[in-house]
Amino acid sequence: MNESDKRLAALAAVEEVRAGMSVGLGTGSTAAFAIEALGERVRGGLAVQAVATSLATEAHARSVGITLIELPARIDLTIDGADEIDGALRAIKGAGGAMLREKVVAAASARMLVIADGSKRVAAIGAAKIPVETLPFARNFVAARLENLGAQVALRENFLTDQGNSILDCSFAPDIDHRRLAAEIAAIPGALGHGLFLTEVSAAYIATDGVVTRLERDERTR
Repeated sequence: MNESDKRLAALAAVEEVRAGMSVGLGTGSTAAFAIEALGERVRGGLAVQAVATSLATEAHARSVGITLIELPARIDLTIDGADEIDGALRAIKGAGGAMLREKVVAAASARMLVIADGSKRVAAIGAAKIPVETLPFARNFVAARLENLGAQVALRENFLTDQGNSILDCSFAPDIDHRRLAAEIAAIPGALGHGLFLTEVSAAYIATDGVVTRLERDERTR
């Protein structure tokens, strides 16, 4: 991981923010650079409102002077990180445990930007574990259903989400049909959200060795 590259990617994405926008703020170490950069622009006079995807992000945003609002029906732009992202802008998220809120904010967004250093760029997603947020009451049931789908399932120990739920980290065969898998996980009662972001990402800013590359989704692939 390259902290300088994370910052460069974040700075590039924050340039898309315009006055009057509602902005979704992601969670994690790369998103934190975007929050810092947006806070600097706000202190310079940029008027925006933001929605935080986690309690940690909420605290960070407030500390740099960003005005926070409750989730509206529509958000102009969201900036977030990813654990893996490929050339088709399919991503796996959730190492920080905020993917349920992140998924809701992404769904509300007219445009979602992923920011990452080059280590997160992959030829095809699938090596990273796919987290599944589950009701604690349904944890064993959900784990068994996920195993039936081919997963190796591990409970994230000593961790609860901001909603008080458990996370099951799932390893699947890399060549699995992720679109079908996403639908199958979503259909499990008690599974509240998962880390597959297959159609939500509009563009990505990926920085490698000081050079930022911008990838834009072909709208036909949504």
